[in-house]
Amino acid sequence: MTASELPEVTLNEAAHRFELHVDGHTAVEVFERFPGGIAYLHTIVPKALEGRGVGSKLVRHILDYAVQNQLKVRPDCPFVKAYIDKHPEYQPISLAHGATL
Repeated sequence: MTASELPEVTLNEAAHRFELHVDGHTAVEVFERFPGGIAYLHTIVPKALEGRGVGSKLVRHILDYAVQNQLKVRPDCPFVKAYIDKHPEYQPISLAHGATL
């Protein structure tokens, strides 16, 4: 299964996380909202899903979500910050990359 064949990411607002369910496992991004933005706190990808593009698909989705909802991003999670470092198109919304509220 390639990254493009992975299922869609879902928003579980009640649990404050985005979820990606693959092969009986769930990868998650834990978040918290703040006025004008969203903080991405922790990315969890089960070992069984590592190396399959699951983490990257999850992070790309959450960043696109922030763009679509006009939210600034506080990338507290090192994986999210590293993804933004490598994808400058997301830097204008990242508080760690000079964006302001």
